[in-house]
Amino acid sequence: MDKTIPLPGAPLRQLLVAVGEPLVDLLAAPRGFDQHVCDVVIIDPDEDAETHPGDLVLVIGARGRSAVRQVRSAARDGAAAVAVKVHTDQDSRALRDTALDAGVAVLGVRPEVRWEQLESLARSVVDNARLTVEADAGETLGDLFSLAQTVAAMTDGIVSIEDTASRVLAYSRSDDDVDELRRLSVLGRRGPESYLAMLREWGVYERLRSGEEIVHVGERPELGIRRRMAIGIHAGSQPLGTIWVQEGAKPLEERSQRALLGAARVAAVHLIRQRAEASAAPKLRENLLAGLLDGKVDAASVAGNIGADADRPAVVVVFTLRGRAGVSDRSELELERTEMTSLISVHAAAYRRSALVTNLGSRVYALLPDLPGTALSGVLGMTREIVAAAGQHLRAGVQAGVGAAVPTLEDVSRSRAEADRVLDAMAHDVDNRIATIADVRARVVLSELLTVLGGNERFRDPRIDALCAHDAEHAGALARSLLSYLESFGDVRSASAALHVHPNTLRYRIRRAGEISGIDLSDPAERLAAHLHLLLHRRNERNR
Repeated sequence: MDKTIPLPGAPLRQLLVAVGEPLVDLLAAPRGFDQHVCDVVIIDPDEDAETHPGDLVLVIGARGRSAVRQVRSAARDGAAAVAVKVHTDQDSRALRDTALDAGVAVLGVRPEVRWEQLESLARSVVDNARLTVEADAGETLGDLFSLAQTVAAMTDGIVSIEDTASRVLAYSRSDDDVDELRRLSVLGRRGPESYLAMLREWGVYERLRSGEEIVHVGERPELGIRRRMAIGIHAGSQPLGTIWVQEGAKPLEERSQRALLGAARVAAVHLIRQRAEASAAPKLRENLLAGLLDGKVDAASVAGNIGADADRPAVVVVFTLRGRAGVSDRSELELERTEMTSLISVHAAAYRRSALVTNLGSRVYALLPDLPGTALSGVLGMTREIVAAAGQHLRAGVQAGVGAAVPTLEDVSRSRAEADRVLDAMAHDVDNRIATIADVRARVVLSELLTVLGGNERFRDPRIDALCAHDAEHAGALARSLLSYLESFGDVRSASAALHVHPNTLRYRIRRAGEISGIDLSDPAERLAAHLHLLLHRRNERNR
């Protein structure tokens, strides 16, 4: 077979849904997601391998930036996509820039993924897509309306295709007089309830659900209803819908039954595919958002998929369940998060048609593109609505951190980072439900200072550790008393009231804390360092 003639294949979006997370990350798709992957080929950098239009090229033996030459070569040959292993963010950025410049989709393969595993999965997607196309050609598949028209021509009848709720999905055109049932069904997109009740009473629906039986329904002149025949549409034992044929100007003949049987099987393929596409699209959109928030996917690819303008302002808002750290029932927590995600999705879509919502860990991120200017007032209003609705409809409350409005979609990772910083600063303040960086800037700075302090042993002060160890050994409260004293700016009366102890008791504890730790509390630098270390100790205790 001449490989220069592209075989039928799978759209890139279908491949990404099938073999995306946790195997690969999309780094760029400058030609969109409708590029067809027609074959899967493996190339080694040490060999002069030739690729062809429509190939998915797996570059083995070269990682990250060392595969740039192979990416450019595959792009010149018309490859649909190139897959390269990446280990660092620098690798991802270099490959993304190359992909955008060369005009080819690039997939970043995670280090632990085996090439044979990825090849097998990708090839199965391409082969299945090819079989589907060949089946379509053999059965002259079009959309459901085309199928209805074909059945009408083969049966000399008037056709409608319905789902399991008797909603009309498609129908044939007809020059014949349609009966009242047909007219009401098409106009109302559903059969009249009175007639549906009779069909249920006669056992018609039960027979249609049970298998591939052709069910005949007699004429009812008093109701203005002509003769009909119908067949159920099934995927195995699962009913998907029904095809109805109303008798037209010519009587329905026996040969019509065979046509109806074939049409039901073809319709099943359509309906299954529609369901798969409906479930796949949200997953792909969520994966794209996750990549965009991490700075791994180029903004133009995401914008083209969601119908947004990559050059207009955008904001990221991050949400989390409030005060649920101690919940031990995992299923309960997952249900609450699912409910929260659904609620956020509805509000975000109402605010911006092109909004994207996804879960990353325990947090839910909402991307709001195409903002009018950089004003946050509308975003804050939407966020307040979500938090208020969560309070009414969910068992748990919600906290939200609002990121900065950034000028383009390419900058949303900065908005996401700021939103995360805001939410981190709110972690121990369950009464604060919504905040921007302006609301909690001091807490953000302090939180990040404590993170740096906690992650560097060389910055740690062993004197605070010794003080805390003394408290643990003697069931004391010297460290807590010293922290309260420092937080009260040295005001003994205020600090003792907060601790519910006598001022003299607090003075004694402060003196003992100085003696045991050796910290000179008359030195401002010593006080500041002690304050930070005591705050870090308290945060660690809360997180245990």
